[in-house]
Amino acid sequence: MKRIVLLVETSREFGRQLIMGIARYSRLNGPWSFYKEPIGLKSSIPLLTGWKPDGIIMRDSLIKKELLKLKIPTVLVIHDSSYPKNLPVIKTDSGAIARMASEHLIQKGFKHFAFCGFDGYEWSDERKTCFCRFNQEAGFATHAYDSPKSIKIHDWENEQRHVSEWMRTLPKPIGLLACNDDRGQHILEVCKLTGFKVPEDVAVIGVDNDPMVCEIGDPPLSSIALNVESAGFEAAKLLDELIIQKEMTGQQIIVSPTHVVQRQSSDILAVNDPEVASAIRFIRKNAKNKILVNDVVRATCVSRRSLEQRFRETIRRSIYDEIRRVRVESISRLLIETDLPVSHITSLFNFTDVEHISRYFRKEKSISLREYRKRFRPC
Repeated sequence: MKRIVLLVETSREFGRQLIMGIARYSRLNGPWSFYKEPIGLKSSIPLLTGWKPDGIIMRDSLIKKELLKLKIPTVLVIHDSSYPKNLPVIKTDSGAIARMASEHLIQKGFKHFAFCGFDGYEWSDERKTCFCRFNQEAGFATHAYDSPKSIKIHDWENEQRHVSEWMRTLPKPIGLLACNDDRGQHILEVCKLTGFKVPEDVAVIGVDNDPMVCEIGDPPLSSIALNVESAGFEAAKLLDELIIQKEMTGQQIIVSPTHVVQRQSSDILAVNDPEVASAIRFIRKNAKNKILVNDVVRATCVSRRSLEQRFRETIRRSIYDEIRRVRVESISRLLIETDLPVSHITSLFNFTDVEHISRYFRKEKSISLREYRKRFRPC
């Protein structure tokens, strides 16, 4: 029985999902014996030599020279780029996260954007840089929060006043990406104190989709879900290979965003054009039906030519593109969040057969239905 040390925090959804994926691999390919220190991550290190583990999965913040000298097969869950480059890592795709957030808010019709993160953390800074770049490519500027140098890390009580002052300077309505769900919760608190309406004045989206953090918000926080459990499974598989003498060569396991779990904090259409807003509501309401562009036009009081022009000016897409996007995103959610077979989903969305829905989905996502479910749905 392989002896595996897990030095991963369980106070947040990321760590819990990672461990669930590792446990799933162990059930299928083990059993493994796990060492998990319940008191604290760093208190575990002195005990590792005596326990004689076969492998370790741990946070990069715990790297110690004495630990590396043991030459135990190790997979790091990294926060930044300062780690031994020969060690395999689990790395979050911050660029893909930022792109998904940008697209989500732009699709809502927002013209103003903001980012609030934790300065000095590489993962947060990377999300900020990418979010600003994607918005700029779409023709929009981004207001990024810079925390005062005098504020200590995690000193939210003192920092709250500075965040409040920054938010008062922002144009409204605005779409705001927080670097994670904790920061998103901070923004919701500030909105309460300053009287900003969520999502009417400030639409907020976080990252990690931690149900405990997101649901306790008032209003509940929208968040980007990540395929962390799948990454945990792949990390355990890689560690198993390392234990049987596969060389550590800096292999990477990427944690990718799967979809936006929309809750009340971003559930709004920031579209000033009433005809476009009416058309989008019609498309969403009838996403499971085979609606045509003319069906959407009839739900408004303007001509097809006028509505097409107003769509492109407002959300930068054609009516047809919006119908396809909404239908595919609805299909994607069912693939990730349910066990419904593809044949059932085909029927729900009124496609003639599985081949038809497969072509439709692949054209938008560049991936098959089954591969999408396999890659992004927690098992």
